[in-house]
Amino acid sequence: MDVGAERPEPTGIARWTTRRWVTTGVAASAVLLLILGSLGAWALSTTSRLTDEVVQTRSPALINAVRLEAALVNQETGVRGYGLTGRRDFLTPYTRGRADEKAALKALDGLVAGSGEAEKDLRAVRADVESWQRGLARPVAEASSADAVRITADRAGDGKRLFDEVRVSLSRQQDHLLAARQHAGEDLDTAQRLRNVVFIAIAAVIVVLMCVIFYGLRRGVTGPLTQLGTAARDVGRGQFDRELPATGPADLRQLAHDVESMRVRLVAELARSEEGRALLDQQAEDLRRSNAELEQFAYVASHDLQEPLRKISSFTQLLQRRYGGKLDERADQYISFAVDGANRMQVLINDLLMFSRVGRVHDQRSVSLEDTLASAVDSLSVAMEESGARIEHDPLPDVHGDTGQLTLLWQNLLSNAIKFRAPDRPPHIRVTVREEDDHWRFTVRDNGIGIAPEFREKVFVIFQRLHTREAYPGTGIGLAMCKKTVEFHGGTITVDPVDGDGTSISFTFPQQTSAEAADSEGSLLP
Repeated sequence: MDVGAERPEPTGIARWTTRRWVTTGVAASAVLLLILGSLGAWALSTTSRLTDEVVQTRSPALINAVRLEAALVNQETGVRGYGLTGRRDFLTPYTRGRADEKAALKALDGLVAGSGEAEKDLRAVRADVESWQRGLARPVAEASSADAVRITADRAGDGKRLFDEVRVSLSRQQDHLLAARQHAGEDLDTAQRLRNVVFIAIAAVIVVLMCVIFYGLRRGVTGPLTQLGTAARDVGRGQFDRELPATGPADLRQLAHDVESMRVRLVAELARSEEGRALLDQQAEDLRRSNAELEQFAYVASHDLQEPLRKISSFTQLLQRRYGGKLDERADQYISFAVDGANRMQVLINDLLMFSRVGRVHDQRSVSLEDTLASAVDSLSVAMEESGARIEHDPLPDVHGDTGQLTLLWQNLLSNAIKFRAPDRPPHIRVTVREEDDHWRFTVRDNGIGIAPEFREKVFVIFQRLHTREAYPGTGIGLAMCKKTVEFHGGTITVDPVDGDGTSISFTFPQQTSAEAADSEGSLLP
């Protein structure tokens, strides 16, 4: 396809651009929707206003009027009981009723503000309540037991008359508030019916409008876009020789030309990227081979050094036993240095050999971390007994991994916690576990000397030591081996910040899938 070739100019409606189609449709739709929206907004506003009046004013006003009546009845009951018996515990309803009365009156003040009849009723209620309280309630409540009985007897008739007037005022107030509530409810029902009619009409008009818009978009926009999209998907599926048709409005035809130009450039870029990928694959293969050779070299070097080092160690120890104390002090010191250096070299080579085996020699299966932790604790029993260490742990799950490497992981972490203990207290080690998404997070926390924040990354580097060999023996491989083991099993390991003394090391393992568990069970069957 010649992207730059001249094409015949379409006529009529085909000359319309997508923008012209959309602008015309949007303008007509906007005018219609504006009218419909105004009607809907008016209906909603009316309904909302009436709903607020019923829910936030009329109903709460009636409820608080009833609460006011209940509060006054409680006051009358308390005053009458105190006046008849002289017992002050009968004033409890009166005291509680006074607080409820104040709360109800305060609420009614805000709810009936601006309503002439309701405000008038509230003033009448207040006046009658004040007369009753001044004439009977307060004198009785504030008097002593004997005086209260006397006052009640003297003013019994006046007290009943005054409280009956309170009841009449309250009843009149509640009747008026109930009538106002019913009237507002009727207005709300009428507004809701009108709103429903308006929205049904709006929905019908919108359905018709959507049908018109759908037809117009299909005729003027989506048809040409469908053809262009089909061709583009064919190119996306690998048919790079598929030419893209240029049909429809003018801007869509221009888009087709641009996409076709891009397809041509992509074909050329694809050819170059294939060459680059082949080169990258070759470099990746060279890197894998180099890593394998390095691992093999580390294994062979550490393994082959065992025999000559064993001879050096054996002969230096033999030299020490035979000539120790027979030569001068300097000679004994030299022999001791040689024996110590050979022993340390042997330990270092053994650790290096073990480090090189992580990830290279393994037997993947379902592993009980409870069993591996128990094996590690058993291996450290002597060190635990000497140091007085105490180890606690949560119930541990099963994971998919290598039993030996996971046991060695626990052993390294626990032995570090015991080795780097504080001099003034025995080691206390706590192993916890929690579930995080599709991983398990394990935390080994101790109360030892801790790790400074600036060394939290350095401790996982092989042969890195934070203390002298005389203070804390070791080769500096333990945590590096832990890091390699955890990463080989698909997890991460970090030193966490802690509050107070000690060290907290966290590491993660993927949760064992059902397929891995089934494979492990199958491998154990005879």
